[in-house]
Formats: sequence, C-alpha cells, structure tokens
Amino acid sequence: MELHLFSGGAAQAVVNGLRPAFEAAHACTLAPTFGAVGAMRDKLLAGAPCDLVILSQTLIDQLSGQGHLVDGSARPLGRVETGVAVCAGSPPVDVGSGDALRASLLACAGLYVPHLTQSTAGIHIAGVLDKLGLTAALADRIHEYPNGNAAMTAMAQAGTPGLVGCTQVTEIRYTPGVTLVGNLPSGCGLSTVYTAAVCARAAAPALATEFVRALSEPGSASLRRECGFGV
Repeated sequence: MELHLFSGGAAQAVVNGLRPAFEAAHACTLAPTFGAVGAMRDKLLAGAPCDLVILSQTLIDQLSGQGHLVDGSARPLGRVETGVAVCAGSPPVDVGSGDALRASLLACAGLYVPHLTQSTAGIHIAGVLDKLGLTAALADRIHEYPNGNAAMTAMAQAGTPGLVGCTQVTEIRYTPGVTLVGNLPSGCGLSTVYTAAVCARAAAPALATEFVRALSEPGSASLRRECGFGV
C-alpha cells in the first residue's frame, strides 16, 4: 500500500528519518511530497491524492475548519525557528540584533530564500525585509525558490562568497553545503508549530493515523530535536 503525504519542507528530515522503519513495520511505501506549506495546501484542495499532511498549525486549523481533515486527528510535531545560513566554510555573519541583521543583509552578495508568498518562512522573511527597509535595496539580489531546501541547495551549489540564506532551521540543518549561523534576532524572529493530521478523503486512513502517531509520539522526540524541532 502507498501512503501519500504532503508536507512543509521543515519536516522533511523527520519524515525521511522515520520512513525506513515505518515502511518495514507496515509493509507500505511512503510517497511524500515536500514544498512550501501554501503549495501543499493548494495541492490538497485541488484534489491530489493525499492521506495526511504536515503543515503549519495555522493552515491545519483552517483546513480542519473547512472539513478537509479528520476531526481530532491533528498532532503537533514541535516548534521550528527561522534562521540564517551561509555557505559551508564561509565566515558567519552577524545576526545578533535587528541592526546587525540589517547590515549583514545589506552587505550580502545574494539572499537565498523560500517562496515569499507561499512558504511560512518566506512570507515572514518578506515582512522582515520590509520592516528593515531592505525590500527595494535587495530586490536584484534575492534568489527565490519553491521551498527552503531548494533555496539552501542552490546557495550551496553557487558557493559564491558573501551569500546569505534565510529559511527554517530544520531545512538549513539537513542541507549539505550550508551552515546555520543562528536564529533571526529578537523582533525579527519566527517560531512556527508544525502539525500532522489525517485527510478527510484519505485512501488509507488507518495507516495515515499510524504515521501521524509515529511523527508525534515521545519515541520520535529525539529525532525531531536532532532535526531542529523544539519539542
């Protein structure tokens, strides 16, 4: 049996970490799709086959209220911070305060970010740039990708000195070739709770419920912490 899952990129490392044991225990195959949470929501609403979703708590609440998720099936995985990265081997940039972040971004050779209108981190980053008065100044240096993993992978491949990435720390931590500098500073930060839930039209609701349990149970807490979740 194949289990279809739509997930924000923040949970990719957790899903992949649990995947081999779960597939072996339940004689199934996971078919995950990862991307910006807004894009994952849109795929679900468009009718694509999906048994469970892992999205921001805000979107889970919205979808539950609209009847797209099984009542009572939602379980939180934990909280994820939004952070700043540089290419591996590059010196860290100063993100200790809003002023320091502004100076570091203003000096960067390029800013790599997830989708600025569809992803949780991207929407927030767009707001931070506006707050810091950098939207126009960085317009020709912003490199926007469908999700944080794609953005960090592209930055690592570019490898140009002075590049800065900004997305959720989970995506930074599991992407080779980039280094987490730190979380966004006070006044600019974003902490997002990610939650898993079973879809109302799931083809395999019992199996989906089991994977939601595996994602959220105490037994997976150490994996989630290792991947960057606050549990």
